[in-house]
Amino acid sequence: MSRKPTRAASPRKQPAAVQTSESIAEQTKLFLKSGNKIDVVDSGISGQPVLGARKQIDLRGSRKA
Repeated sequence: MSRKPTRAASPRKQPAAVQTSESIAEQTKLFLKSGNKIDVVDSGISGQPVLGARKQIDLRGSRKA
């Protein structure tokens, strides 16, 4: 008597997305050829815009005298 499998068969994994330096160079070339430009961001600076002021959090809690 054969037993039924207790687990569903897992879907096959997709092959790893590996890019070569040649394919990245080709994508960059097409990007620049289409009229786009590459912005250079200085070291230590984020390209993300600041969404709001930073809030200082007091982990000690409020103490009333």
